Amino acid sequence: MPIFDTYDGTALAYHVRGEGEPLVCLPGGPMRASAYLGDLGGLTAGRTLILLDARGTGGSAVPADTSTYRVDHQVADVEALRLHLGLERMDLLVHSASGNLGLLYAAAHPERVRRLVLLTPTSWAVDLESTPEQSLEVVRSRSGAEPYDSAIAAYERMLAADGAPSPQDRREAMVLAYGRWDERARAHRDASDGERNAAAAALYAGPGAFDPRATRAALRLFGGEALVLAGELDGYPAPGLAAELAELFVRGTAEIQTGAGHFPWLDDAEWFAARVERFLATGA
Repeated sequence: MPIFDTYDGTALAYHVRGEGEPLVCLPGGPMRASAYLGDLGGLTAGRTLILLDARGTGGSAVPADTSTYRVDHQVADVEALRLHLGLERMDLLVHSASGNLGLLYAAAHPERVRRLVLLTPTSWAVDLESTPEQSLEVVRSRSGAEPYDSAIAAYERMLAADGAPSPQDRREAMVLAYGRWDERARAHRDASDGERNAAAAALYAGPGAFDPRATRAALRLFGGEALVLAGELDGYPAPGLAAELAELFVRGTAEIQTGAGHFPWLDDAEWFAARVERFLATGA
């Protein structure tokens, strides 16, 4: 497990998997260690995945100043990783809450990203967020059988809790994050609590983290291609936001993966890997 020192001296770890051109990958959570990304549906067949553990997660050290968990401070960690790897430009894949980090990094360093994959991203950095109504429309489309009916009820209770859901409801509602509720999905969910730094996550999107107007303007200067890949069954972010996010880029494309949830590489690995590889190879 390679380790490097970032801008403030915090030791950050990353994991290297696969063969081929490098693809830097930032996990979501927020503040979940990168282990859950696995081989991203077999992308390792043609790419060397560089999977960063954010500060305070996985093999990375806890920073001396915990205010640096805020996502805008972590832009400098991504830049430090690029410099450490010796990459003039890089392909970058970001998942879920790290959609915000990817957007902020592309806005701050547009010349350093060749192609950007935004995978089921949250986009608070550009003031795009699913409404409860949009999310409920998606999750309720799965009603009529267990475990989905119970998961939908838990999701509804989470929304009613106004930011303070019970751990049991959160766990039960996570069924909806997967297109298929099978043994692999259950194991993936069960690992999530142990891989996430909850205290850091609470600071991730804290006051001052975002300036959506400035970030939107900066993204118009991003010259690379961007792919926004959403899951058809993902309740948050709802797939309808994908096209809106793609339109913020000069060369942005939106794609919705049929039958997929929040972790689409688990739902149809072959389709997922082929689609992402085609984008990385051609920009289309």
